Amino acid sequence: MSSRVTSRSSRTSLLRTRAAVLAAGLGVSAVLGAGVAAAADATSASASASSVASAVEAQAAAQAKAAKVTASAKVKAQAAAKKKAAAKKAAAAKKAISWVHPVKKYKLSAKFNQAGGMWQSTHSGQDFAVSSGTDVVAAHGGTVVKTGGNGAGDGPAYGNAIVIRHGNGTYSQYAHLSRIDVRVGQVVATGQHIARSGNTGNSSGPHLHFEIRKTPNFGSAVDPVAFLRAKGLSL
Repeated sequence: MSSRVTSRSSRTSLLRTRAAVLAAGLGVSAVLGAGVAAAADATSASASASSVASAVEAQAAAQAKAAKVTASAKVKAQAAAKKKAAAKKAAAAKKAISWVHPVKKYKLSAKFNQAGGMWQSTHSGQDFAVSSGTDVVAAHGGTVVKTGGNGAGDGPAYGNAIVIRHGNGTYSQYAHLSRIDVRVGQVVATGQHIARSGNTGNSSGPHLHFEIRKTPNFGSAVDPVAFLRAKGLSL
């Protein structure tokens, strides 16, 4: 009787031990499974974070590139605008210096087409009131075609005079001179000294009589002030 009880008790103890071991094994498996799952989640989260970081980095790079392109385009546009402005200024300067005032520090007096007893009909040019001996220059480059007293052939009213031929059928005349410093056939440059102003001929006081003509001779004059203003000069 005692022997059977002991044997039964031993088997019961063994079963309990196996059950405990099995339960422990299951517990370990559960813990390991949870660990594996957690590790997998961590790996996935890490991969996701890396993907987001890459996307952000790519976007930042794209924005930086776009900003660089925009800045470059802006610099090019500014450079083009400056170049255009410089070219316009140079063109204006070139236009202005292609014709110059025949005298400096003058006062405009008798004007073109002005009526009066000083002229046979109306005034044929523009008078620049200056003192005798003032430097007179070629208003534009060309070739001297007429010089001398008696208006260089245009009549005694002009006194000593010079006529210069320019391009495109344009001539300029300078009259009432005290001295002539060029000769017929001489080529002169824009702004080159050609004479000294005076009071010769039919004149009420020292001044330069200036004409723009279509031919070298009297009777073909046009408004010299309008002509010079069209060339960029202010009078």
